[in-house]
Amino acid sequence: MARSSYHHGNLRQALVDATTRLIEEQGPQAFTLAEAARLAGVSAAAPYRHFTGKDDLLEEVARQGYVEFSERLEAAFGEGQPSALSAFLRMGQAYLTFAAERRGLYIAMFESGISIAGNPALAQASDRAQSVLLRGAEALFKRLPADRRPPAGMVANHIWAMSHGVVELFGRGKPGGRSPISPSDMLESGVLIYLRGLGVIPE
Repeated sequence: MARSSYHHGNLRQALVDATTRLIEEQGPQAFTLAEAARLAGVSAAAPYRHFTGKDDLLEEVARQGYVEFSERLEAAFGEGQPSALSAFLRMGQAYLTFAAERRGLYIAMFESGISIAGNPALAQASDRAQSVLLRGAEALFKRLPADRRPPAGMVANHIWAMSHGVVELFGRGKPGGRSPISPSDMLESGVLIYLRGLGVIPE
């Protein structure tokens, strides 16, 4: 990105965008603030006008990632139509699509080693994403008797872990590199098997 592309007054976002690109290319820890500044077209000292250091900048990248991630999950779930199950499965696909299309953000969110609990704005953004999955899980169990409903939080966490596992093991690299089954089909079949085991959907 050339210096002329930087617009005065938008330094903070220019640095976030540059860092996202560097994360995609080098990973979340290999780049320096000086590299982010150079890619954004500003001086090496400029980042310190908005960020206390590299971790602070990484946390902002992750926060913006969680905001976009939540918006995609919310759009996928919608109002739970035409059924809670189909809406829940759409969220799984939205998870995979986000990981593929927004790799820099995804890596900052889940693979950078930042502390979510230590940053209130980041924690709030992360909780928003979690709450969408939680609502989806609750919608799945509405028709079950109260004494047969599994804990919605547990189910949301299990599905989140399953989605992340599919991304890490099968969603990167060449298609078919680890499995002849697509990541999308693998996640959907895994979720269906899991929900059948809980008695949420019939055999």
